[in-house]
Amino acid sequence: MSRTEAPPLPEPLGVPVADSHTHLDMQDGTVEEGLARAAAVNVTTVIQVGCDVKGSRWAAETAAAHPSVHAAVALHPNEAPRIVHGDPDNWSRQGAREGGGTAALHEALAEIDALAALDHVRGVGETGLDYFRTGPEGMAAQEESFRAHIEIAKRHGKALVIHDREAHADVLRILADAGAPERTVFHCYSGDADMARICADAGYFMSFAGNMTFKNAQPLRDALAVAPLELVLVETDAPFLTPAPYRGRPNAPYLIPVTLRAMAEVKGVDEDTLASAIAGNTARAFDY
Repeated sequence: MSRTEAPPLPEPLGVPVADSHTHLDMQDGTVEEGLARAAAVNVTTVIQVGCDVKGSRWAAETAAAHPSVHAAVALHPNEAPRIVHGDPDNWSRQGAREGGGTAALHEALAEIDALAALDHVRGVGETGLDYFRTGPEGMAAQEESFRAHIEIAKRHGKALVIHDREAHADVLRILADAGAPERTVFHCYSGDADMARICADAGYFMSFAGNMTFKNAQPLRDALAVAPLELVLVETDAPFLTPAPYRGRPNAPYLIPVTLRAMAEVKGVDEDTLASAIAGNTARAFDY
């Protein structure tokens, strides 16, 4: 089986559900094809997430054109230091570029702010902190950008979508310090069970991706086990994080049933019960 070959369509879900975080602009084929494949397995709604100004504009335009798509707009945590300091050696794997200082960051944030005001934009994200790729010199830019996104989400009454990679304590600290928006989503939840309890106490949604199916992901399954049913979402983060047994092959919204079935097993509920809960949770989180 080729690692570039798309996995087969899974058995459709009995209850329609949403993919709470996807990147249609990074997937093969047209948006229409991707949405049709998803609908064929009862994944009837997707949240299209922007990671920079251009991608956020695309997300907003795509949501405006397709009733089953809602947009989230933001500068990814790794985008902020690239804007400020530049990326001469392509550490971010997004292409080399010149730095523009904090003035350039403020200009980009103003664009995100304007997009966040649009009705079909339901979230501000993915924002947060990423200590995996960004060294200490980029942390200040990340934090400034994260705090700005929190303000934008609150000002427009939109969900905050968080990217947290190897930065759990600082993400939780900044949320507590700045005051989290009413609806906050940890995308591709990556913490342990203890952190899941903290998130649950704060009322934060936890969205689980295909990596919860990986052999080495017991801490994620432990977190899912303690996460309250009313705060759980499911996502693909496609084209990344394809669930087992298709790990390493291209991901897309139509593979949500594979992850959802694995989640139902961990939660000890049947898949229709979990799908119904997730459908309601996602609509509540993103206010659609």
